[in-house]
Amino acid sequence: MASNGYFCVVIFAAIATTTFSALSPNYYDYSCPNALSTIRKVVDAAVQKERRMGASLLRLHFHDCFVNGCDGSILLDPTSTIDSEKNANPNFQSARGFEVVDEIKQAVDEACGKPVVSCADILAVASRDSVVALGGPTWKVRLGRRDSTTASRDDANADIPAPFFSLSQLITNFQNHGLDEKDLVVLAGAHTIGFARCVTFRDHIYNDSNINLYFAKALKYICPKNGGDFNLAPLDPTPAHFDAAYYADLVQKRGILHSDQELFNGGSTDALVKKYKHNTVAFYKDFAKSIIKMGNMKPLTGNQGEVRLNCRKVN
Repeated sequence: MASNGYFCVVIFAAIATTTFSALSPNYYDYSCPNALSTIRKVVDAAVQKERRMGASLLRLHFHDCFVNGCDGSILLDPTSTIDSEKNANPNFQSARGFEVVDEIKQAVDEACGKPVVSCADILAVASRDSVVALGGPTWKVRLGRRDSTTASRDDANADIPAPFFSLSQLITNFQNHGLDEKDLVVLAGAHTIGFARCVTFRDHIYNDSNINLYFAKALKYICPKNGGDFNLAPLDPTPAHFDAAYYADLVQKRGILHSDQELFNGGSTDALVKKYKHNTVAFYKDFAKSIIKMGNMKPLTGNQGEVRLNCRKVN
């Protein structure tokens, strides 16, 4: 679908860092040469069926990586020994796409003839394919992650940035994950697709002053002061297209989340927001670089972790 008139840039990001050295875009070339094409087919079909699914799969990768690295821990269901991250505040009744991941896992294991591709790698590739399917850039995903055998609801509550965060809190949170201010602004651009729940932006539209009054008024019809927590509003005017409209909204004080608008509120990140508003090519290039950087945070490799037979439970 990326060819349907929507601008697409191919990014071959070569970032020479020892952190990334254990992972390789060619990891499955010999063990399962059909792995990536199989993942793409399932993602394309899922996004074709429901455009919102692209944002949901991308979000799973973010929320996975921000909790003890990109290890597939967000996919684990609760058990007597697993305190599932699905039950953490940022994910409970909002993280979605798990059935699509199950479908990808089944398809890719069949294509490979055995369980070769980790669930963590599935999330990384599916997030890329989702962006492409919605008209955004592509990049070479570095592969070879293994899956965790543990999860932490407490760490998910502590480490995933919240929609009410201030700019300083966002910067600190990203720095704690080895990401800088540029990564923050670029990766926040993922909010160019998808929807937000009323409960995540209610305080912003009723209590904040750095919001367009007409925009806030319109959102109040979707999100009353009481009730309607799960009512949805698009994160930008084109929630099914990966573009730079998110940044244009911020400049007009039309960011849906408090944390979004903090990126353009007289602080150190204003200039980057203006840059990406006017330069989609730069946004695409930098997004690819930053998501590769994020996707390589603390991967389990070698003999660490496992390749799960079922993404929802440990072997």
